[in-house]
Amino acid sequence: MFMKSARASALVAGALVLVLGGCAHNRKVADTAYIARDVNTLYGLAKTTMDKGDYTQSAKLFDEVERQHPYSIWSRRAQLMSAFSYYMAQSYPEAISSAQRFLTIHPGNEDAPYASYIIAMSYYQQIADVTRDQKITQQSADAFNELIRRYPQSRYASDARLKLDVLTDQLAGKEMEVGRYYQRSGEWLAATTRFRTVVDQYQTSNQTPEALERLVECYFRLGMKGEAVKAAAVLGRNYPQSPWYKRSFELVRKYAPQG
Repeated sequence: MFMKSARASALVAGALVLVLGGCAHNRKVADTAYIARDVNTLYGLAKTTMDKGDYTQSAKLFDEVERQHPYSIWSRRAQLMSAFSYYMAQSYPEAISSAQRFLTIHPGNEDAPYASYIIAMSYYQQIADVTRDQKITQQSADAFNELIRRYPQSRYASDARLKLDVLTDQLAGKEMEVGRYYQRSGEWLAATTRFRTVVDQYQTSNQTPEALERLVECYFRLGMKGEAVKAAAVLGRNYPQSPWYKRSFELVRKYAPQG
């Protein structure tokens, strides 16, 4: 469902804007354990390591730039490149931590939108299917919404809006899965609560037509004919070509015939 190569490309594009040239050194990567280096050498080694695709090691080296030279102009850049390297290494909690640290220290920096994007994408990469807990999905949605709120004109806002559409479908899908379970178990009121959540909170999702139809079913089971007819009417008004409307129409004709 989620194509990692497509998701990573935007992060790579953003990282290319950040990388400074002219400081790479062709020397063998050594252990990063507290070996003092001047800032140019250390940053250049981190960049060279990243260019070779050793993102785990480059993240550690960028962290060393910040640790050894916290007041250097390279430190700010290294924080963000550390976050990117952790992201590419699929070390998502570390990527989130690095990007959040950057935002805490440099909230008004021109690269702040990119740091926010790394955070949101790091959550996005960890999304599980709808049969599992969707806490990470909600965290990703919250992060994308925060990015759009704070940086609506940034180059990452448009992609964030597209990702939110996917996340909305995912969250709605989880509600539908639980609602169907309750419905199969004959727990009509609990099922209704879940389906109403989809209709009220995730009305733009692709799950809404089914949610409305299942509300019709549950309302009839609860003896709430008026509510069932209302749900069917909403379904017919908004999704007249949906097969779910055909099913709801048949239910209304059977259980609440007119005249």
